[in-house]
Amino acid sequence: MAERSTAAVDVADNGGDEPLTAKAEQATADGVATIAERETTAREEPADTAETGTHVSPTTTSPPELHSGHKLARRYRLEECVTRLDGFSSWRAVDEKLRRAVGVHLLPADHPRARSVLAAARSSALLGDPRFVQVLDAVEENDLVYVVHEWLPDATELTALLAASSLEAHDAYQMVSQISYAMAAAHREGLAHLRLTPSAVLRTSTGQWRIRGLAVNAALRGITSDTPQRTDTEAIGALLYAVLTQRWPYENDAYGLSGLPKGVGLIAPDQVRAGVHRGLSELAMRALANDGATASRQEPPCTTPEDLVKAIGEMPKIRPPEPAFTAPPEYQRTTYQQGTYGRPAAPGVTQPVATPPPPLQSRTGKALKWAVSALLIAALGLGSWQLADALMNQGGDSDETKQTQTTDGDDDGKSPTKPPGTSIAISGAHDFDPFGDNSEKPADIGKAYDSDPASYWQTDFYKGAEFGNLKPGLGIVLDLGKVQEVGKVQVSFMGDTSVELRAVTTNDSSQPTSFSAYQKFAEGSGTSVTLKPDKTVKSRYLLVWLTKLPLTEDGTYRGRVKDIKVTS
Repeated sequence: MAERSTAAVDVADNGGDEPLTAKAEQATADGVATIAERETTAREEPADTAETGTHVSPTTTSPPELHSGHKLARRYRLEECVTRLDGFSSWRAVDEKLRRAVGVHLLPADHPRARSVLAAARSSALLGDPRFVQVLDAVEENDLVYVVHEWLPDATELTALLAASSLEAHDAYQMVSQISYAMAAAHREGLAHLRLTPSAVLRTSTGQWRIRGLAVNAALRGITSDTPQRTDTEAIGALLYAVLTQRWPYENDAYGLSGLPKGVGLIAPDQVRAGVHRGLSELAMRALANDGATASRQEPPCTTPEDLVKAIGEMPKIRPPEPAFTAPPEYQRTTYQQGTYGRPAAPGVTQPVATPPPPLQSRTGKALKWAVSALLIAALGLGSWQLADALMNQGGDSDETKQTQTTDGDDDGKSPTKPPGTSIAISGAHDFDPFGDNSEKPADIGKAYDSDPASYWQTDFYKGAEFGNLKPGLGIVLDLGKVQEVGKVQVSFMGDTSVELRAVTTNDSSQPTSFSAYQKFAEGSGTSVTLKPDKTVKSRYLLVWLTKLPLTEDGTYRGRVKDIKVTS
């Protein structure tokens, strides 16, 4: 399904722009206006109260005179103009080489911001973070500068979601978590957004949140800031405020949302709307207010995306609501009517119901009942006698079998071998990262084998499933207390995880510290993995070694071990 059904400028990948001209708005309404009808003088964008950066005055350079069907680099065919503003235009296009939809920003090569747009696009492309809409190409050609980026047909703009309702607490938590983690990663690479509005945030059909226009949207409009981290942090706070209250946290209306009442200042979300999650309300205020407005709540302000990430990590995780199950309909007994064989009768036709025969009251009937009763009693007596005889014989065999089993032939006084399938207690454990330089949540290691499925031990986050290509893996060393025969190890994860079972095969009582000392015996992947060695394993130290991590709800990769059980 296309990202917009008409010449829309509200939900499409249009760089987060408002409708620009009266004719463009009309084209959005009826979907049949031509590009020529929309090429009128662009009006200046309404002021965005969420932006604290400086906007360079609009340029007078005319946008390129292009039309639907024009091709760039003999590859990108322009389809629909979604933005025309301030000397540049944005289009939905088709990459004919790869046969996919893309977005294109166009501006003249002599535009005063052309150089900065190219630089921003190339810097954003180098980040390569999947949480951002990716820049695919940035070219200067034939007196034109154009930037090609991803087009997400299955994504919905946050503006459209807010037009319907506010978000439930779990969805709001996911949004602010993923956006904060993404922007923290961008700022670590020296990149800022500076125009992080509801129209720049998308939710995909899989529930992931994506950010478009990193650095590029601000460069197109000439927006700069002396405090880029503070600007983006406040913008995240405004997004969280909006999804919690369905109101814009400033006095002016924006993005289809009503602003706050004039003259009352910034009000906490839980005071604007009933039922707002208190922790999320606090987080929004800490990001928005940096002038003492949060002092009464005894919480320090968040001035960078990293501060937000830390604050989110300190919050109790907000779990999704329990699914609502519809009660099954009451059981209705089927009546099989004579002549229908369970099929419904024709409308308006009443089927006669057969009347049960009267009870047999004759002398012959009574005699027949007594005869049947006598036969049943005799049969029960015979069956009981046979059953008792069989049980007595089985008891004798059982005694002999027990005597045979207690004799092992050696008679050396040793205790019998532990039957297979018996649980083996884990006396201790610790995280094992021989290829890294940091411990991985050692304080929570006990949660990996406490038999509580609600708790878990987790690794640090990585930028790739294979530990961001930084190391081959990490894991947990289990101490069984003494050398024991291990039959299998069952491991439960949050998310599909690849894992190996390794063990120390020597009888040395000291635990090895090198990875090469642990021999591999089994491997598997999934959320519940049973690691069963092909041959007998006798060891005191087992290594549950994670080799591939799942994608989490915050857009990063990390392993989460819910429970480990060892059996003989």
